[in-house]
Amino acid sequence: MQFKFQVALEAAKGTQTINQIATTRQLHPNQVSQWKRQLLEDGPALFQRTNGRQKQQQAEQEAELYEQIGRLKMELEWLKKKAAPLT
Repeated sequence: MQFKFQVALEAAKGTQTINQIATTRQLHPNQVSQWKRQLLEDGPALFQRTNGRQKQQQAEQEAELYEQIGRLKMELEWLKKKAAPLT
């Protein structure tokens, strides 16, 4: 993770071309370009204080919803088995 950040930051600075950075770091130029683009697109999110908390809350909510979906699927299958003899 630290390596990717350093390469992306170096590319964003523009002191060397992407090809020079890729050659120096033994990477493909497309990889360096991708990391640079990701840094520039996601960079502003680093300075939002609530971003980390929001992601954690969203992950917790997703886990809870997936758990609820699982329970509902199990209940549905159980009901289907119980209702099958009645039809």
